[in-house]
Amino acid sequence: MPEGDTIFRAARTLHTALAGQVVTRFETQYAQIARVHHDAPITGRTVERVTARGKHLLMAFSGVGGRQSAADDQSRRLRVDGPMVLRTHMLMSGSWHIYRTGEPWQRSPVSARIVVGTAGFVAVAFAVPVAEFVEAAAMEDAPALARLGPDVLAADFDVDRAVARLAVSTRPTVAEALLDQTAVAGIGNVYKSELLFLATLWPFTPPADVPVASWLRLLRNARTLLQANVVDPRETGVVTYRGMRRTTGRSNPAERLYVYGRQGEPCRTCGTPIQFRHHGEHNRSTYWCPTCQPAPSAAP
Repeated sequence: MPEGDTIFRAARTLHTALAGQVVTRFETQYAQIARVHHDAPITGRTVERVTARGKHLLMAFSGVGGRQSAADDQSRRLRVDGPMVLRTHMLMSGSWHIYRTGEPWQRSPVSARIVVGTAGFVAVAFAVPVAEFVEAAAMEDAPALARLGPDVLAADFDVDRAVARLAVSTRPTVAEALLDQTAVAGIGNVYKSELLFLATLWPFTPPADVPVASWLRLLRNARTLLQANVVDPRETGVVTYRGMRRTTGRSNPAERLYVYGRQGEPCRTCGTPIQFRHHGEHNRSTYWCPTCQPAPSAAP
């Protein structure tokens, strides 16, 4: 599943290509989205911005304005005629691509779920499983967004509020609590294992047993690492990570992560073989060093 840094970079790329441009082409395989397009076409609107919220990608369109509607359908049409936001979530398989108009696509059109075209670019949502239109004025009340915890990459990230939510998590383990987007948004499976290693925490510790200082360390490291992986090369003049997520800061691609995906390999700190376990509601994978992240003596 794409993590917060991946969605942030995707949103930034789409915003750079599409913001301020008039939509000349809009296609979708989703009936609910097609219905909005039929009632108040997306073509002719302007893409105002593309942003990320946790693992959600939000594409905002202007209203169409001045549209006349049949009296018996007017109230519904007036709502969809206003500014709209297309919310998508990638889950495990989805991705957004951006192409110059006329450029061949890298994936089959069969898997294209949404196509947004302008004079110069075409944005394609391939295999995106979750998509809906939300009225811009009501976006903050949309259930999928309203229940999100503080976004690690948000400019106004509230670390204390995130700690408060995590500290009372009902998830069985700290590893599962970090993946709960209602507690804190943007952390995914890779960062979860990496952050727990850096905090020297056993991944299966109950959230109630995690000291506040450890929660703070986890979240401050999360913000630092995610921000490092979304640095805009136009701002720095240097492409640091070249699209490959890194947590170690090392230039060698083979040494870019501490524990994730390294089952049986030596810990970069102490040499102990890295361990691996599937667990939790969604059977997610967790990697850890049993020496650097020791279990309590009574733990299994």
